[in-house]
Amino acid sequence: MRDFIGYAGHPPQAQWPGGARIAVNIVLNYEEGSEYSILDGDNRVEVGLAEAPGGRLPMGERDLAFETMYEFGSRVGFWRIHRIMKERSLPMTVFGCAVALERNPPAAQAIVEAGYDICCHGWRWEEHFRLSESEERDHIQRAIASIRKLTGERPEGWYCRYGPSPNTRRLLVEQGGFLYDSDAYNDELPYWLTVENRPHLVVPYTMDSNDGKFCLPAGFATGNDFFEYLRATFDMLYAEGMTIPKMMSIGLHCRITGRPARAEGLARFLDYAMKREGVWICRRLDVAKHWIKMNPYSG
Repeated sequence: MRDFIGYAGHPPQAQWPGGARIAVNIVLNYEEGSEYSILDGDNRVEVGLAEAPGGRLPMGERDLAFETMYEFGSRVGFWRIHRIMKERSLPMTVFGCAVALERNPPAAQAIVEAGYDICCHGWRWEEHFRLSESEERDHIQRAIASIRKLTGERPEGWYCRYGPSPNTRRLLVEQGGFLYDSDAYNDELPYWLTVENRPHLVVPYTMDSNDGKFCLPAGFATGNDFFEYLRATFDMLYAEGMTIPKMMSIGLHCRITGRPARAEGLARFLDYAMKREGVWICRRLDVAKHWIKMNPYSG
């Protein structure tokens, strides 16, 4: 059932730590190496969210150009974004696909050492709505086992590629061990659901303050476009935070914001936000744990 009402204009007080007026969560989508690939037995290659329009090659043939555009993300882009965050001693959430992390142990180790939280982005970067219920259950279990083996800890958050299937949330609750999922775009604060008679937290994500818009015809063109959009979003939420503090999610991809000109826009925004008082830059897991403590499920 859909919910068109939500908090009905009267959201709860977030009570962010230190009385912060805004919670800012940087999300880095780590997908490179888990996308659709002929080498992995798929009948097509991934042609989305990259530097050029795809679909030039016949179905079933490798697209070596697209493969290398994705490889840039794991070889270079991840490390540039990681450096920007480390230089500022800032936390970050990684939406990590299990197979992608398996294929880059140095990046997985860097994520662990930096203390970034991993929100599971699936076993592979695939559309869960295309999976049968049994396939989806199996892939969720594979993803958990893979990330636990690689990092020493199981993921406590979940986020599908773009959109879940009708079964996803129920399967997450069935599996257990997840504090939240982010398979929603409908709010600026976490909210509770009842799934299979159990409380389940949703920490919504965003497609607007997201570098995926660099890959749309009418989207961002320059790093300054990205900076200005993030700044305007931040300023509005910061002003509203005088009375009703909210959450700002920022979506990044290694192969997109990892490019120099775009990374400059990100760095400039971080420096802008860090100059303001009452800003909590945090991990998504921190938001979930805080909400569970301060705004517990009430049925």
